[in-house]
Amino acid sequence: MSEHRREAVVVTGASSGIGADVVSLLAHAGFLAFAGVRSDADAARVATLHEHVRPLRLDVTDAASVDEAAQTVAASGHVLRALVGNAGIAVAGPLEFLPVDELRRQFEINVFGAVAVAQAFLPQLRASRGRLVFVGSISGRLSVPFIAPYSASKFALRALADAMRVELAPAGIAVSLVEPGSVKTPIWQKGRDSREALLASLPPKALEYYARQIDAVFAQTAREERAAMPVRDVSRAVLRAITVRKPKASYLLGGSARAGSIVALLPSALRDRALRASMRLP
Repeated sequence: MSEHRREAVVVTGASSGIGADVVSLLAHAGFLAFAGVRSDADAARVATLHEHVRPLRLDVTDAASVDEAAQTVAASGHVLRALVGNAGIAVAGPLEFLPVDELRRQFEINVFGAVAVAQAFLPQLRASRGRLVFVGSISGRLSVPFIAPYSASKFALRALADAMRVELAPAGIAVSLVEPGSVKTPIWQKGRDSREALLASLPPKALEYYARQIDAVFAQTAREERAAMPVRDVSRAVLRAITVRKPKASYLLGGSARAGSIVALLPSALRDRALRASMRLP
């Protein structure tokens, strides 16, 4: 494929983990992969992934940054095949004591940022009849205690993807949601690094009420990390959503996600009991 004819894909949150692996796989598959990053250091790093990876400065919470990124891709002359909304964070803590500003920050990135980027690139996707792919989570089907902000954001993203899939169908734009279970990415180390910061940020009453549960949650995350799927499994699902003739509405990935999707359908009492047992909560 000539450089001029190469189709482009934009990936947000591409500095590490799922996003970085997605842009690498897309570049190897023949696409020009625009890797959305926020810093010069991240831009320099992703540029080494493949000759067809292009760093794209993009902060999903900054309207000017989003608009400039869309203009940059449009000016490149490459047809936009797909947008992959992957940027996200995970806020943790007991809701009783969690600062509301932290909840807002969670939604600003995972939800409002995803919509803002989609809106900015949809004119190009309309022109190409391209694809819109969101990276969700099984936590968007099954709310997990003590990471409720993250779960709530992924529930919201799932609702948005469902609505946009119907709204954009007449334009020929397919919308898919990739819903993995636990994935081997740097997010686990970030979670461990944030443990002390989380404990330090909570008032004494929070530790009095929730210390045992929080310890149980961190122990559960360690177990999940050991059993997590390779990040390439997620990247391949994203690639399929972009390239197959009829992409699925949802790509549910991994044994933990399939099990979680079943637990999510249980009556509330049974679902709560199953969650407490699986997480070994006191």
